[in-house]
Amino acid sequence: MKRVVVLGATGSIGTQTLDAVSQHPDDLKIVGLAAHSNADLLKEQAQKFGVSRLALFNEVSGSGIPHGMAALEDLACMAEADIVVISVAGVIGLLPTLAAIRAKKNIALASKEVLVAAGELVMPLVREAGVVMTPIDSEHSALFQCLQGYRSDQIAELIITASGGPFRGQKQAALKDVTVEQALNHPTWRMGGKITIDSATLMNKGLEAVEARWLFDVPIDQVNVVVHPQSVVHSMVKFLDGSVLGQMGWPNMRLPIAYALLYPERKPNDLKPWNPIDTPNLTFEAVDHETFPCLGLAKESSRIGGTMPCVMNAANEIAANAFLKGELSFLGIPNVVELTMQEHNPVQPTLDNVLQADEAARSRARALITGNQI
Repeated sequence: MKRVVVLGATGSIGTQTLDAVSQHPDDLKIVGLAAHSNADLLKEQAQKFGVSRLALFNEVSGSGIPHGMAALEDLACMAEADIVVISVAGVIGLLPTLAAIRAKKNIALASKEVLVAAGELVMPLVREAGVVMTPIDSEHSALFQCLQGYRSDQIAELIITASGGPFRGQKQAALKDVTVEQALNHPTWRMGGKITIDSATLMNKGLEAVEARWLFDVPIDQVNVVVHPQSVVHSMVKFLDGSVLGQMGWPNMRLPIAYALLYPERKPNDLKPWNPIDTPNLTFEAVDHETFPCLGLAKESSRIGGTMPCVMNAANEIAANAFLKGELSFLGIPNVVELTMQEHNPVQPTLDNVLQADEAARSRARALITGNQI
């Protein structure tokens, strides 16, 4: 029996995590739950799973639930926990992740931003503590599964697949007047607003590339992206001998979630298994980097290193949310990211430096947007 804490329990990944746990009552038990501010749903979940330890990031008047970053960190370190699911939005997940690792808790990671902003800090701690970090993202889960039994020095290339988002095949000029509703109309996945916008700009794949660089200990230029509209092949690994292994399945997050929690075991579930006869025409396309520059910006931030990936991520978060609020155009998102990166002088990514760079980048990105400098 693995005892599980879920940070971000009321979000898309969090609720699907609880669904996955329900499928395996003899193997998994929820012992702690945290949310951003949805106290009502959090209490419903706690009642359903018999959980008494709760936390909120934001204070909710009258909820009686401990709140703030310290409350999240306390939950991540609780003695009863074996594995902590990090599925909170943005860089909020960094401090609870570090706290959980220091407390020698295994991590099931859904928040890309933790490794994007601070992979250089986090992964050495993972190795030092001797804990296991299993990825929840379908693409990283696929790579993780394909790499079982192999070393990082045997990898020639990690190939992350992308659906292409709602604007696949369009040129930049056609995206000038994109609406929020159009950008949220993802062809394959149903996700939260910010991550859906990241998928539309392909920044999601840039963040995934940087995360993969740290998870699997390879240079960023060995991580590449191809467009695969059917979303059946979730990612592939090309080895030095030319062999390519891929992981396939229907696009459903419950499978990678269950794998991350149950690893190294595999257990039966009620999901429909993929059948190759049902998808006889799988296709792959090159990324249009001119139309979707965010992928290149993310990889460039990783090449530069230091605090630059943190700045790239923070600027993108501000820009994507500004687009969702109608304060920025769709094409303005990569412009905000690029300008914020250009103004940053990267330094060594200590925890203080990462947090300071994150705050400064958010402030600068907001100033660019409100000052109409895009």
